[in-house]
Amino acid sequence: MDQPGRARALDAAASRGLDVEVVPLPRVESLEQAAEALGVTPRDVVKTLVVKRSDDTFVLVLVPGDRQIAWPKLRSLLGANRLQLPDAEVALAATGYARGTITPLGALGDWPVVCDASLAGRTVCLGVGERGWMARVAADDLVRAYDATVADVTG
Repeated sequence: MDQPGRARALDAAASRGLDVEVVPLPRVESLEQAAEALGVTPRDVVKTLVVKRSDDTFVLVLVPGDRQIAWPKLRSLLGANRLQLPDAEVALAATGYARGTITPLGALGDWPVVCDASLAGRTVCLGVGERGWMARVAADDLVRAYDATVADVTG
């Protein structure tokens, strides 16, 4: 983890043949403000949530900004009885990124990725490992690059 977040994320994207556009994000206080600053709807600002399984492994779940994880759906998809959102320190250790910057791009651990089905066919903005920046990427390309599971996991 010797590279700053943005550089690591961009190197990881390039190594997977994923075309991303890095865009600056001014300091904002909410996801809605981020969407406005980026000129997109809240639905197009993707939250990358670190989900911890009972065996201490993790899954990265990509959720549209205007939705939340539907825990029963995610548990069913993963065949897990117990899932949780770990605290900020555990999420940082699992991914190498601080909350608010977490992204599958260059995340440590090479954890599986689940992408909510509602993101299909959309261009989205997601963290790029560093505050003040976001990555704009085609969700379908992101799914292919990370061999992500696409499923309805939100409500």
